[in-house]
Amino acid sequence: MRIRSVPAAAGVAAALGLAVPSGAWAASAGADHGDAAWVLAASALVLFMTLPGLALFYAGLVRGKNALSVMIHCVAIACLASLLWFAAGYSLAFDGDGGLIGGASRLFLAGVRRDGVVQGLPEGAYALFQMTFAVITPCLIVGAYVERIRFAAVLMFSGLWLLLVYAPVTHWVWGGGWLAQRGVMDFAGGLVVHATAGASALVMAVMLGRRRGFPKEMHPPHSPGMTLIGAGMLWVGWYGFNGGSALAANGSAAAAILATHLSASAAGLTWAALEKWRFERASMVGMVTGAVAGLATITPASGFVGPAAAAGLGVAGAVVCFFAVELVRNHLKIDDSLDVFAVHGVGGILGSILVAILAHPALGGVGYGKAHDLGGQLAVQVVGVASVVAWSAAASVALIWLTRLAVGLRASDEEIEDGLDLSYHGERAYNP
Repeated sequence: MRIRSVPAAAGVAAALGLAVPSGAWAASAGADHGDAAWVLAASALVLFMTLPGLALFYAGLVRGKNALSVMIHCVAIACLASLLWFAAGYSLAFDGDGGLIGGASRLFLAGVRRDGVVQGLPEGAYALFQMTFAVITPCLIVGAYVERIRFAAVLMFSGLWLLLVYAPVTHWVWGGGWLAQRGVMDFAGGLVVHATAGASALVMAVMLGRRRGFPKEMHPPHSPGMTLIGAGMLWVGWYGFNGGSALAANGSAAAAILATHLSASAAGLTWAALEKWRFERASMVGMVTGAVAGLATITPASGFVGPAAAAGLGVAGAVVCFFAVELVRNHLKIDDSLDVFAVHGVGGILGSILVAILAHPALGGVGYGKAHDLGGQLAVQVVGVASVVAWSAAASVALIWLTRLAVGLRASDEEIEDGLDLSYHGERAYNP
């Protein structure tokens, strides 16, 4: 058994033939205590993105009678994903040398010892860091089905999706699979996290159906302040998401965090400017949505590009995602309720493609590995995007169909009218 590549400078850059931190690519004789401390802290930051960051961000955007249900979805998925990652996900993603899927020698974390070292880290720290990514990715999809889905459907779909979509794609890109072998660049999850969740969210929104009154008679967010708090937690947590993906407390981590912050800042202001131009006012919800779009867009490129390119990616991400929201919501009439595809999916896809241009050394980037040049890398990135989106969408169609058959998918009209908080959980987010 051999644990294979990992996100960022350690795994992806090594697969590309780029310089990597000493001891990062192959298991070394002993773990670096400083790097281990940083990755453990980054693991906490990434979990913080989900609980409570994403839960609050999403809860503030729905009606008050459904706010608690959104939070429960995030908590339940976090628990379920963690146990499934322990049972099978880690092994399927990172064990062995197969092109499509990993092996079985790390099922139930068998063989993960206290003295085991992978990528210069204690294997327990490595597995934990990867687990937090496996937690937040299916939670992102929650935004596509709020206010109208059965709780049992959330659990069944999310669990199956983690094992049949997330784990295989993780292996393709970060676990030594066929895309890693071709030198695909994905520093921290533009493909593995955002493209998978975005594509699946769009499929879920179509198959689940619209909320009543969509799009013209929708209620405004019940608590923009809650959304701001959640967005702030996401922004801070993203330091661990992208910076931690270097798997070392080094210059690569610092560069990734700097790029992350600049992209979010540029995107937030750009989105506000677009709202002012389009609607004659800039909203707080719009500005933080723009910042999240910038964070999603920089994710695949954060360790590969320079500061100027990162700011440019933030502007590009805000512009493209802004118009993607309008396209999906107002023209295609798809009720992807909290714009998961238009923000996370489109942002991650855009960053995954543009990294091939912005990683050029002339633009302050780290250059190319197996692809050798911009054209070759761009071709690899397009293949990566197309394959990940296609698999995520096709598998999600099958999983949603199976979920509908087994436990039902859409809540009844009466349950939706009463609100999912009371209908499924017997509680309210707010009590008089």
